[in-house]
Amino acid sequence: MNPIISLIVANVVWGAASPIFKFSLTNIPPFTLAFIRFFFASFLFLPFLRKKHFLSLNWKNFWKIILGLSFFGVFINITFFFLGLQRTESINAPVIASSGPVFLFIFSILFLKEKPNWKVLLGMIIALLGALVIIFEPLFLKGENKIGFNQLEGNFFLFLATLGSVFFALIIKQALEKINSYLVTFIGFFFGSLLFLPFVFIEFKTWSLNQLNFVGWIGIIFGVFFSSALAYFLYNYGLSKIKTQEVGLFTYIDPVVAVVIAIPLLSEYPNVLFLVGTGFVFLGIFIAEKRIHYHPFRKIKEALKNL
Repeated sequence: MNPIISLIVANVVWGAASPIFKFSLTNIPPFTLAFIRFFFASFLFLPFLRKKHFLSLNWKNFWKIILGLSFFGVFINITFFFLGLQRTESINAPVIASSGPVFLFIFSILFLKEKPNWKVLLGMIIALLGALVIIFEPLFLKGENKIGFNQLEGNFFLFLATLGSVFFALIIKQALEKINSYLVTFIGFFFGSLLFLPFVFIEFKTWSLNQLNFVGWIGIIFGVFFSSALAYFLYNYGLSKIKTQEVGLFTYIDPVVAVVIAIPLLSEYPNVLFLVGTGFVFLGIFIAEKRIHYHPFRKIKEALKNL
């Protein structure tokens, strides 16, 4: 399997996820959807697991999977992702998530004591300004009213979701290089889904499965089979094969897919500040990376040549 194609497909699916899940969350509560999504998706990987895969797992890597994927990658990321979608526009989600490489760079300096490259720092500052434009957009356009603050809160939740995915990538990278991707995804999904259960019980006090309709089922089917099982496996596989800093570049794809789906599904249209913020994010990442040959569209061409 080509890791580049894997990452491209994963990001196309995740780009579609924000408008689809926002649509479904009008019928099903966030923690219930999250639990169903990851609990049932985890069992899709069992047929691919063998005894040798479990024997390759030690306790150190097991807890890296629990902390990295189950807690940060599933529980933290999805909790704030769903809560954010309920409060703000879905097209904001992938752009804010695209600022992930900014924080990977910052954390590598703070925690890994890496020496900063000043040209990279300039690019990251530009990208961060773009993300901040998107996050604070509601205050500029709607002022200090209830709708504006609700959307601001939603954008901040999406920012927290992004931090969850950043810590996930930092923690789990080494484990992915040593352990079968199916096993990593199964463990991460199964234990991650259990973290949602206390909140599911609270939601069931005011909601029941009898209220579930086709809108909710769309989110469940898409979540279990595509956004969870397929996309996470492809992402984990790609992350295990190429450098972490290159993986973040594939987030270029997500906002394009999100806008294409959000316009007909949710009647969400990008405004001027959205376009300005998006432009700053991608310009900053491009300046920081300075490697046009790592751009995903060029990677597509390279991958197709090798098929």
